Amino acid sequence: MPTMPEPILEINDFCVDFKTENGHHRVVDHLSFQLQRGKTLGIVGESGSGKSVTALSIMRLLKTPLYSGHIYFKENKGKATDLLQLSNTALRSFRGKRIGMIFQEPMTSLNPSMRCGTQISEVMQLHLNLSKQQAKQRSMQLLEEVLLPDPEKIYNAYPHEISGGQKQRVMIAMAICCNPDIVIADEPTTALDVTVQKTILELLRNLQAKYNISILFITHDLGVVAAIAHTAIVMYKGKKVEEAPVANLFKNPQHPYTQGLLACRVPLHMRYDTLPTVSSFMASQEANHPPQPKPRIIVASEWKDKSKTLYQQDALLKIYDLYKSYPLPKKFGKKRHYFHALDQINFELYEGETLGLVGESGCGKTTLGRSILRLTDIDKGKIIYQGKDIAQLAPSQMRPLRKDMQIIFQDPYSSLNPRYTVGMAIMEPMKLHGILHSDSERKSYVMDLLRKVHLEEKHFYAYPHEFSGGQRQRICIARALALQPKIIVCDESVSALDVSVQAQVLNLLNALKAEFNITYIFISHDLSVVKFMSDRIIVMKNGKIQEMNLADEVYEHPQSEYTKHLIQAIPRLD
Repeated sequence: MPTMPEPILEINDFCVDFKTENGHHRVVDHLSFQLQRGKTLGIVGESGSGKSVTALSIMRLLKTPLYSGHIYFKENKGKATDLLQLSNTALRSFRGKRIGMIFQEPMTSLNPSMRCGTQISEVMQLHLNLSKQQAKQRSMQLLEEVLLPDPEKIYNAYPHEISGGQKQRVMIAMAICCNPDIVIADEPTTALDVTVQKTILELLRNLQAKYNISILFITHDLGVVAAIAHTAIVMYKGKKVEEAPVANLFKNPQHPYTQGLLACRVPLHMRYDTLPTVSSFMASQEANHPPQPKPRIIVASEWKDKSKTLYQQDALLKIYDLYKSYPLPKKFGKKRHYFHALDQINFELYEGETLGLVGESGCGKTTLGRSILRLTDIDKGKIIYQGKDIAQLAPSQMRPLRKDMQIIFQDPYSSLNPRYTVGMAIMEPMKLHGILHSDSERKSYVMDLLRKVHLEEKHFYAYPHEFSGGQRQRICIARALALQPKIIVCDESVSALDVSVQAQVLNLLNALKAEFNITYIFISHDLSVVKFMSDRIIVMKNGKIQEMNLADEVYEHPQSEYTKHLIQAIPRLD
């Protein structure tokens, strides 16, 4: 019988509390687990489950927490060091050197005023006593090792000058630069393209095999856990509710919460009318509660009949030969070159349709969505709406049409004014466009909208910072609905949400579409989500349309090699 690898990290009866105005709030509750040497342990759960707090606690990066329990770092010879008992000075020999960390958002984790290479070199100069030249040489090797093109260019670049996937690989290089025993990866693939995500996961697996690194991988995506982890624990409200080898966990989940997380993933090979949600799944497990009905599967013939009706009508919006380019930095004595964000885009949008736009970052999908709304000016082309070419309208002429076309942005927090209450944020555009006759009428209407997006009337008086990410997204949906638009552009509106919250928002969007006959342009890099939402899908690459067809046809019978590549990159549980 093979022996289990010895643990390198052991957490015993660990609790984390924070002081609040109402007393102590416990966010991690008597957590225990082991990370085996050379293995990957996945921690999965929704936002607020305690995953990231646990990761930050191992590194002692939290401000003023109240700890109890033990976090042991174990050497090969059996010596165990309790990280919670170390002084800040003693802890420095573990942070960065023995334990590296890849943070969720590299843009906020990297110093914007320092070049990428300098940030990596600085860590090695501090912990390994390397000279500046030695550190630079090692940094260049690491950048090449994490598969970054032109390492010297990346070394000299600032974080804002490189893509999200490249920033994440810089963070990985920084995490492994001192040959650590453990790497903590806190949501390192959230909001990344599926292809970039696949590359990052493959990179981590290869680095683990080469250096025998132990990885603690934190995510809310079960597909990612299946791709990277050997064992997984599931956390719910600060507690560990299940732990098992990954294959066993997905084949035979024991806890209702794990079963709910698996159930609410967007299915790849069928189309549901609604997605199950974790909250409803958990409620159905309670004593004397009726079981949650299974979602209805929409058969292919039903969807095709709907499509025939949908595309027999006149188009609501027509796009002809759309071009948009941006000038690249000009080199002395050289001709200026341009980046073509949109290149000869043609399509029609029909009333009541959801048109999906899918592709990797930089393919032009967000630029296209913003161009249609005239938030970005185009170079050439026509955007025909209600018989008018709105591409030619002056800003003052566009204002009356703004109410017909709204957008839900990717980041709801940055799109909400932090000084405005929810009620003020929703009512302001209503006043501007003359929706209803008085503030009292508008307030009553907004209250009704809040109920429709599953918020409470009391939230009318609250501020954006008082809400979760999923709640903020629903506020933005309510704001978009307030003007009674005909078209809503959903720009990566669920990309950074937990799978359970994502299911709620997708169900909500579909319900509102049916109630108000809204037409969506649904932008995402996640083809499985786009397939669930869309009647048709446009696949984009390098500013061009690669293919356009009914959603099921694109998934089941992709025509372009690029589309096949996107489909193959979707993480699966099998």
